[in-house]
Amino acid sequence: MTSPSSKPISEFELIEAFFKSKAKAMGFSDDSGIVMGIGDDCALVAAKAHEELTVTTDMLVEGRHFFSDANPEWLGYKALAANLSDLAAMGAKPLGFTLALALPQADSHWLESFSNGLFQAAKEFSCPLIGGDTCKGPLNICISALGTVAKGAAIKRSGAKPGDQIWVSGSLGDARLALAALRHEIDLPADQLKIIEARLHQPTPRVALGIALQNFASAALDVSDGLLGDLQHILDASQVDANIFLANLPKSKTLLRQSQALQDQCAANGGDDYEICFTAAAENTSAIEALSKELSLALTRIGEIHTPASTEAKITLIGRDGQQWSAEAGAKLMQSFDHFA
Repeated sequence: MTSPSSKPISEFELIEAFFKSKAKAMGFSDDSGIVMGIGDDCALVAAKAHEELTVTTDMLVEGRHFFSDANPEWLGYKALAANLSDLAAMGAKPLGFTLALALPQADSHWLESFSNGLFQAAKEFSCPLIGGDTCKGPLNICISALGTVAKGAAIKRSGAKPGDQIWVSGSLGDARLALAALRHEIDLPADQLKIIEARLHQPTPRVALGIALQNFASAALDVSDGLLGDLQHILDASQVDANIFLANLPKSKTLLRQSQALQDQCAANGGDDYEICFTAAAENTSAIEALSKELSLALTRIGEIHTPASTEAKITLIGRDGQQWSAEAGAKLMQSFDHFA
């Protein structure tokens, strides 16, 4: 990541030039709940009496979550977007975030680009930087994001009930398809890769959707490690089963050009989608469809929740012919991303 023309820079110069000054320039509103942001030993946040604080942490590690030559501006954006997606899944409004950054060396050009992407996301979703730390080490980006939600209104994983419908926002699988092309696992024309690459590098956290879903959703989570694997977390927490209709999984035009097997693999368990999967009672269908139009965001019904057949919650896959997939075929498709695999 070092540029030959990079000028050596100290830790405190780095913090001031690329983070503290930009955080102060962005500022925060008087009613945000932030009493004091970056610049002291701690930030100060005032919790409002009618609200609860949501806190999430995500780590991105070079070689594990991104390529060594990753565009630093895209990386900065994605690092914060991943955390904002977690807030969105619980219906929380972004409040602020902290950044812990380990760097092999202080490269001014890399840091300028990275911080530009980071603050682009921060401004877009009104989530200011309020603190952090940096040190020398293998490239590692760790962000903790804070949000607020009305007391008792957070959307948890544990609220799905038999009879609920399963929905997902946007489309699925483009990020995994782009990754496959970049890894040379598949051949994808350059024009097609260009169309979907942003879904991998600059995902859109569905913050507005998450806040609106407080009115409808019984359970929700963000799809970061693959739809089926992530949905299993809802089933385990809610102690329910689910049927998923593979033909209903929303896909982009680019993904639909691929083989059926690749479509299923990417859409069902590709990962890095950062969409919201949620459950809601059937009576809310019209309201959800109206919300889709209001947000100009596709919301697709992909399955249904059922009473569990045993003590172990499970997903049953329904093929395009209306038949259940075998347990073996389903298990193979339901292998989501594992950070320690």
